[in-house]
Amino acid sequence: MPVLSVEHTTVYRYRRPVGFGEHRLLGRPRDTVDQRLIEWSLDVTPGEDRLRHTLDAFGNVVTHFSVGTRARELRVVNRMTVDHRAVVPVVGEVASYARAWPFNYDAGDVPDLARLREPLSDDADHALARWTRRFLKPGETGTLELLAAMTRAIHDEFSYRARFEEGTQSPSRTLVLCSGTCRDFAVLMIEAVRALGFAARFVTGYLHTPRGEHHHGGGATHAWVEVFVPGLGWVDFDPTNGILGSHDLIRVASVRDWRQAVPLAGTWTGFPADFESMDVSVVVRNGSGGTDARPRHRDEPPEGHVRAEA
Repeated sequence: MPVLSVEHTTVYRYRRPVGFGEHRLLGRPRDTVDQRLIEWSLDVTPGEDRLRHTLDAFGNVVTHFSVGTRARELRVVNRMTVDHRAVVPVVGEVASYARAWPFNYDAGDVPDLARLREPLSDDADHALARWTRRFLKPGETGTLELLAAMTRAIHDEFSYRARFEEGTQSPSRTLVLCSGTCRDFAVLMIEAVRALGFAARFVTGYLHTPRGEHHHGGGATHAWVEVFVPGLGWVDFDPTNGILGSHDLIRVASVRDWRQAVPLAGTWTGFPADFESMDVSVVVRNGSGGTDARPRHRDEPPEGHVRAEA
């Protein structure tokens, strides 16, 4: 299993010292069948008063910390090292009743998967439905064949455009523009497969780019899709890069709604004009020293880093 390490640095800057409330970090991955956490650390400057961990409704690890000192800069460095083994979906391992779409989930799984099958977007003009139907064949369509075709179509036919504002485009807007970010492409695919009855989750994590390869979405947090396939369980699909399975994908958390996957959120106390800038950089290294790094800069406060009061 290759060893991959991630260093994610977020720096908030202010024109004068401000106060800080509790912050919430979604940055510590759980052990899974394809990923084992070796080491994790969090460095907060000017220093955290209290650090604690909880599990959210999806079983993701949430780290809470408080900063008791007023300061002109808040620096949060999240580091992790994981053993990572790529898992690629195999048709022969899919439950026999689910190898072709349409199929019905096992009755015992239906109650637990119900909310993850509900679309979150309003497809008023049926544009998403029309786009989704192109992947269906008369009669039955192979389940993995359908999901792979959709993943590759987004990668091949849509243009990746970095956009540093928080939030996502609606699937209909992504279809009109034929471009978007990894978040936009993940939401498009989730809504499409949910419309077909699949259970799907939004995944946040990081992307490793091996030497000599080119991936979109490195240098920041990355987003992709998990679909529940009977016999395989939760299977990763990265429509931004056309990846089937967990190859090069370092998973941190999986949620029902992308708004539940904000990497870092918290409050600060001061005047609106006090906020100056935010910088984010992510470095992913492998055992042979390969890296993928790109700084990110914003001159507006990110969603979740909310001014509490003057």
